[in-house]
Amino acid sequence: MKWLEWARELQALGQIGETFSRNEHEKQNFQRLQEIASEMVAEHTCFDQKALLESFSAQPGYATAKIDVRGAAVNQGRILLVRERSDGKWCLPGGWADVGEMPSEMVAREVFEESGFIVRPRKVIGVFDANREGRPLEFFHAYKIIFLCEITSGRARSSIETSAVDFFSFDDLPPLSFNRTNQRHLNEVRAHIEEGSRPAAFD
Repeated sequence: MKWLEWARELQALGQIGETFSRNEHEKQNFQRLQEIASEMVAEHTCFDQKALLESFSAQPGYATAKIDVRGAAVNQGRILLVRERSDGKWCLPGGWADVGEMPSEMVAREVFEESGFIVRPRKVIGVFDANREGRPLEFFHAYKIIFLCEITSGRARSSIETSAVDFFSFDDLPPLSFNRTNQRHLNEVRAHIEEGSRPAAFD
């Protein structure tokens, strides 16, 4: 969707330009770029243009990619997945990174909150561009970091965001919540389990 690529770039340029504006005239011009971006998205989606612009305004400073962290934990050859309440499909436990936390702490917390299992992150499986495989996660660009984790304790339980927790064979997976976890991610997890010295994937 070229219009989405253009809108995303316009929004980023407007945000960066507004941050470094030297006078009111420049600031207004860069704010107009963000308005155009919001109008483009509203024209092609069901999102409200005013709400989009407010969302853009809540992202001050230099425009950077967001970070999504996911924990891959395997027990007896079966991968831990959680079912998202938002779409009823399954994914690796995880979510948006919070400011101030170390990446390893972040993914361990997310796995515990969404599945009930306490894990120890062991290695990075891969860093993926989350916006280039199917429908974008959000308007904003995002990277996905997947960690291989070891389960140390805990028990399966659902959460505010997840309605079920279970382990699945890699050859018999449930319907996946594609924006959160897709087949490529799980193939890479499986490859790392089978080959312990495999380097982290990236794109």
